Amino acid sequence: MELAYYSDYAVRLVNTEEPARNKDALTSVEAVRELFGANQQAARRTTDADVTRFRSVRARLRAVFDAADGGDETLAVDLLNSLLLEFPVSPQISGHDVRDQDGRPDWHMHLADHPSNATAGYAAIAAMGLAFHLTEHGVDRLGLCEAAPCRNAYLDTSTNRSRRYCSDRCATRANVAAYRARKREEAERTGRSAETAQPSTAVTDR
Repeated sequence: MELAYYSDYAVRLVNTEEPARNKDALTSVEAVRELFGANQQAARRTTDADVTRFRSVRARLRAVFDAADGGDETLAVDLLNSLLLEFPVSPQISGHDVRDQDGRPDWHMHLADHPSNATAGYAAIAAMGLAFHLTEHGVDRLGLCEAAPCRNAYLDTSTNRSRRYCSDRCATRANVAAYRARKREEAERTGRSAETAQPSTAVTDR
């Protein structure tokens, strides 16, 4: 499993909350367990206490995306470094019984589960994955959706660094809104021009 894969852990956690809509999907142990995906061994360690702890880590990860989206690279790195210090990773070389065409193990770097609790394990993986993405691709590759009020986090993997939205749905919605706004402006300009062009009739006394 490549280290780049782990950056999605951070995105998944951040996007469990939509602050502008006052929505929070992280309200139960089951919701926390779903974040682990196929890693069911780590998910089984989740307890009620992890719900609150996950929310705390989520706020800190969102702050990283906020700083990056606002162009403050130093702050984004400092915030991420504080997470890396608090939640250290345990890297291992693993094969996971995956074999290449010659029957040899497909060796790759793997971040081992943290032994203390579910939150520490998830936070370590999410922070390390995000750090790898940041150093490999640049701080400006961490973004927040521009389709208000969404503001979901995303990782820009486009070749020309052009991504601005978290999904095709938000991109379409934003484009439609922009198109309608342009049409309204054009209609208003046309209306003002028509009013200006109308001849004024003066009443004269005879």
